Amino acid sequence: MIIQKQDGKAVPLQPSNKEKFKMVAKTMMGLEEVLADELRALGAENVECINRAVTFEGTMATLYRANYTCRTALAILKPFAEFEANNEQELYDKVYQIKWEKILDVDCTFMIDSTTSGEIFTHSYFAALKTKDAIVDRFRRNFGQRPSIDTENADYKFNLHIRDNQVTLLLNSSGDSLHKRGYRQSVGIAPINEVLAAGMIKLTGWNCDSNFYDPMCGSGTLLIEAAMMANNIPAQYYRGDRFAFKRWKEFNLGEWKSIKEQEDRKIGSGDFDCEIWGNDIDLTVLQQAEKNLEYTKLHKDVMLFNGSFEDQDPPEGRTLIVTNPPYGERIKIEDLNAMYEQLGDTFKKKYGQDCDVWLITSDFDAMKHIGLKPSKKIPLLNGQLDCRFLHFELYEGSKKASKQSAPEADE
Repeated sequence: MIIQKQDGKAVPLQPSNKEKFKMVAKTMMGLEEVLADELRALGAENVECINRAVTFEGTMATLYRANYTCRTALAILKPFAEFEANNEQELYDKVYQIKWEKILDVDCTFMIDSTTSGEIFTHSYFAALKTKDAIVDRFRRNFGQRPSIDTENADYKFNLHIRDNQVTLLLNSSGDSLHKRGYRQSVGIAPINEVLAAGMIKLTGWNCDSNFYDPMCGSGTLLIEAAMMANNIPAQYYRGDRFAFKRWKEFNLGEWKSIKEQEDRKIGSGDFDCEIWGNDIDLTVLQQAEKNLEYTKLHKDVMLFNGSFEDQDPPEGRTLIVTNPPYGERIKIEDLNAMYEQLGDTFKKKYGQDCDVWLITSDFDAMKHIGLKPSKKIPLLNGQLDCRFLHFELYEGSKKASKQSAPEADE
């Protein structure tokens, strides 16, 4: 963490574009190791997993590349000040001492996201308010003007993290959450988060070396994420220029353009020659998937089918099946247990040893009605729902019921 402490004061340092500094990549529960692998692949150093995040080191070029390419990152944060505060006044005083004028200008807008834990700072909103007061008071005293607050589209988004008396201030380089890829033109009732969708695919170990099939594809998020991987399309290719780091004083336009061009040149460079299929019983939601695929220009790479999942066959040959069936939360099913039983029967009767099946669910009771024992149960969160990402290894025919019993109750 690049921090200068002088006489107990926390003073942020602005690194040169070649200087290495510490960063934090936020992600979803269960995807930390996947994101760590992504960061290592792009050249990040000292990569370590923490709760729902990954810390790493790199240059500004690393920060640009991580924002543009990481499929399982929600935001890339740059810590710039760290200090101790044992009460609200000490928090205010030490925030006030930071040379904020080196970070933002009076005509900029900013916002503060705050998380607190411990017995000293028990209200995150009040801690954020004291921090905001210290920033604007410094500007008002030194310049007679102050930057404004904008909770919707701020130029600078600061993260305030307090644990007991340890305070860390971080600058959000991404702006809007990186799950907002920019390709959704139409969505159904319960679309899966894009970062979760990409993470699920990566958790399967898929290397774009087999077919991909989602028998309950909805508006097509899993299909699009798979097609982007197969075509080496960067995660934020459809996002445009909506990155917060482009508003920073230290932003290097030439370096950003160079990195973007390097990554864009990889598009279509792979040798993927398998099929990507999607199916859904709801024609309306399938038309939404078609609209999203047409926007991404991936509609020629993905075949869509309309019908009940039990009536459809998977693609011929080795096929990865990843799906997000209804849980009965936002999409109501009259008999969810019967639907899951039908899902399991279809896997056993129509899907052979060439098929590798993964599905996510939050209904642990309905899960037992699939009638197959999962070889893996990975805890994930879909929004606020506690889920399990289940892996079923299928065999020729149906593997005898005596060998493939229903899953035990989830722990």
